[in-house]
Amino acid sequence: MIGRVVKSHGIKGEVVVESTTDEPDIRFALGEVLHGKQSKKEHELTIDAVRVHQGRLLIKFEEIPDRTAADSLRGTQFFAAPLEDDDDEGFYDHELIGLKVMHNGKEIGEITGVSHGPAQSLLEMGDKLIPFVEAIVPEIDVEEGTVAITPPEGLLDL
Repeated sequence: MIGRVVKSHGIKGEVVVESTTDEPDIRFALGEVLHGKQSKKEHELTIDAVRVHQGRLLIKFEEIPDRTAADSLRGTQFFAAPLEDDDDEGFYDHELIGLKVMHNGKEIGEITGVSHGPAQSLLEMGDKLIPFVEAIVPEIDVEEGTVAITPPEGLLDL
């Protein structure tokens, strides 16, 4: 997921989009066609205008003429194929979900999700949250299907 529609904005059909991508300038560029899913509906929407407003994106789509149509997009999630970058050492959420969590050589759980916050991301292991920082998650081996963690005392007791 690269973003989602939070609400409509104004009367001309703009929507407020919360971006979840590291590349908003590329993903939400003028003329880009976004693939959106909303419950069972799917949308193909072409970006006509985009600007930053209060830390979010205001986007006008060619296919959305007014506020009523914009209101109907609330909750739409936008998806795109990963961008290939040979210098990127990061991970996509789908690569992390399902990996076995290892602590002191023992399997203690599985990554069930990834939450992205303003300060950092969190790995979800059931109802436990693990800060996704190198000090706590020093090693990820996607091919082996494991994530090694070194949690501070008490983190996993919460």
